[in-house]
Amino acid sequence: MNITLLFPTATEASLFRRDGVKTLVSGVGLTATAHAATKVILEDRPDWLILAGVAGMYPHAALSVGDVVLVESEVEGDLGFFTPDGFTHLAHLPLAMDFARRHTLGCPHLPDAAPFPRARSLSLNAALAPFVDAREVEIENMEGAAFFHVCREEGVRFLELRAISNVVRPGHDDWDLEGSVRALTDGLHSLLDGLLGQR
Repeated sequence: MNITLLFPTATEASLFRRDGVKTLVSGVGLTATAHAATKVILEDRPDWLILAGVAGMYPHAALSVGDVVLVESEVEGDLGFFTPDGFTHLAHLPLAMDFARRHTLGCPHLPDAAPFPRARSLSLNAALAPFVDAREVEIENMEGAAFFHVCREEGVRFLELRAISNVVRPGHDDWDLEGSVRALTDGLHSLLDGLLGQR
């Protein structure tokens, strides 16, 4: 089975080693991830493309730092504009109803028996942005919406696995990057064991 893992950074990829699984560092952010995902799909046409990295959790989420989650949906949370009244997401405009119906991207490939909770995510180029509407999501990251969009458009099976590294709160510096990368690595091996067992 041809499986490729995309990691936003070398730090997130640093502990992962597995024979027969290709790994790439895509770069941080929506643009770098869109390019990397498109390139690997066109060049390798993987059976599975997996985005793996750390994420922040919103204070209202029923999660803890160190948890590993499968991402079930992504929203490009900072896609919009500012007015004197604040930030307006493009999906909330009266003339953007078609966009509103499709601005939340779901993953149709979630395995039934995966040993991880599922989470809804916002993707932001501006991490910790205080202006976004995060009431209907649990986590944030900086790549997922672009990854979901490319994979869905290209018809490739995909998954996104995230380990919680911090609480999304400006000025909150209590990160556990080392622990979350260890949890991510363990989670990836568990996820891959399940996928390879379904051959």
